[in-house]
Amino acid sequence: MICLNYRDSRPIYEQIKDELRKLIVTGAMAAGEKLPSVRALATQLSINPNTIQRAYNDLEGEGYIYSVPGKGSFASDRGDADAQRRALLCGKVRELVRELRELGVTQEELAALLREGETK
Repeated sequence: MICLNYRDSRPIYEQIKDELRKLIVTGAMAAGEKLPSVRALATQLSINPNTIQRAYNDLEGEGYIYSVPGKGSFASDRGDADAQRRALLCGKVRELVRELRELGVTQEELAALLREGETK
C-alpha cells in the first residue's frame, strides 16, 4: 500500500500523505473507504504514530479524508479537493517559472523541462 523511501529528502509524513493522496485520486481507494487506523499503519510501517497522525491531519485539512469520532478516517469523495490542489500546484509552478525567467532561463529550456517531466 505505502512504500517509504528513507533516502528521499521529503519528511516521512509527506511521503505518507502523497501516497495516500495518490491512492484516493486514482480511485485505488474508493470514497468512503476506511483508512488504516493510525496505530495499525504506524505498526505496519514501523514508525511513530504521531507521524501518521500528522499526515492524516494534513489530508483532512486538504479535503482528501474525513474523520468520524470513534470510527476512524475515511477517504473523501474529493469534491473540489483536486481543484484546490491543482490551483495550489499551478501557483507554485508560476512562482518557479518567474524565478527561472529572472535567472535567464529561456522559453525553450522551460519547454524542455516540461517535456522531461512527462517522461518520468
